[in-house]
Amino acid sequence: MSKKPLILGIESSCDETAASLITENELGFPVILSNIISSQENIHKKFGGVVPELAARSHIEKIDWIVQKAISESGKKIEEIDAVASTAGPGLVVCLSVGLSFGKAFASAINKPFIAINHLEGHALSPKLNFKIDYPYLLLLISGGHSQYLNVKNLGEYKRLGTTIDDALGEAFDKTAKLLGIEYPGGPQIEKLAEKGNPKKFDLPKPIFNKGGCNLSFAGLKTAVLKITKTIKSEQDKFDLAASFQKTVEEILKKKTIIAFDQFEKQNISQEKIFVVAGGVAANKKIRTMLVKVCEKNNYKSLFPPIELCGDNAAMIAMVGLEKFKLNQLNHFDHPAKPRWPLDENALFLKGAGVQL
Repeated sequence: MSKKPLILGIESSCDETAASLITENELGFPVILSNIISSQENIHKKFGGVVPELAARSHIEKIDWIVQKAISESGKKIEEIDAVASTAGPGLVVCLSVGLSFGKAFASAINKPFIAINHLEGHALSPKLNFKIDYPYLLLLISGGHSQYLNVKNLGEYKRLGTTIDDALGEAFDKTAKLLGIEYPGGPQIEKLAEKGNPKKFDLPKPIFNKGGCNLSFAGLKTAVLKITKTIKSEQDKFDLAASFQKTVEEILKKKTIIAFDQFEKQNISQEKIFVVAGGVAANKKIRTMLVKVCEKNNYKSLFPPIELCGDNAAMIAMVGLEKFKLNQLNHFDHPAKPRWPLDENALFLKGAGVQL
């Protein structure tokens, strides 16, 4: 019986310090042996958002211990590791540099290959940790820093169908929560507040709802929430605004997803139509339920990573590392940190004033 690859994954692109070891079984299906995630919520809470310098300092303080814990919990020995995979981008450069430098040093110390991983590719392939799926498939990546529809053609082959032209959806959730007086990270709390509110109370805008294909925009929605928060007078108003925001987001994603289905089908001929939703906002149960219904109506199979693998984690980084290791797609130790690193290098940059849709 030949030895199966053992990959150490390291993630430090924003405010989670994470490490994971994965291998695969006899059928070639990935097996998570350990997945350690250390959040920095308490550090950034009083600032209402991530402070890059504080995040980087926390990564430096924790990363050695987190990696040691991941190795210990995996039941494996350091000398059994076949390669080290670290997130190289996109993300906050001061944070990326910590995990990237540690991964390079660790790989060099044990004389094993190093693999630089695109954080977005980790999200794109994360469902493969729990489901056996074939390429191509349609991906909706919704997180704190990214919102886009992608045609996932193969490992390393991606075609962007739509993206946000301003705020990411997770960012819009967090900013709305902050306006409602909820401590960071407030995004996940919006859904809970919304359960107590009337989703029809406030008529909120849906930017580029009827144009721009499956591109997205949330800045105008966030601005509308800001204006309304200056007029609300009761806790019930807060609940109603949260419910109206949640409902508006669902309506935007429903329409844009149907458009993405059409674009995906024009680019692919596949027997099974698969729609994957990944990223931190994929943990929102109301959004999940709505997208499942949209998939059922349009003959798509919907797949979501488990809640614990929706947010930033190192198992998804190790997963991509495993795939690349088997194809001998390795990197040199001089691979730089890339704060901006799109999966589709040919896609137009659609952010800022004057964007033409």
